[in-house]
Amino acid sequence: MTLQLDMPARLEKELQTVILTTLRQAIQDLQQQHQNKEWMSLKEGAAYAGVSYNTLMKYREMGLRVCEIEGVKRISKSEIDTFFSEHSF
Repeated sequence: MTLQLDMPARLEKELQTVILTTLRQAIQDLQQQHQNKEWMSLKEGAAYAGVSYNTLMKYREMGLRVCEIEGVKRISKSEIDTFFSEHSF
């Protein structure tokens, strides 16, 4: 589906600027939310660690600690960082 609009060049530039500014702010807000979040789901933890979910599960078998309360599993950034530090050489 394509939408074509005829508009003055100045208005088109202003619209582009507004859209780009809004997108940049939204991306920045999401990044900041992610940085400030200490406890994450396992999927988020895998993304934070830069590995697949399956690899994160292997890390659990190697000693990576996960918090589980009533079936809800969470992992902290500091636990991932510590695990990586302990397994670095």
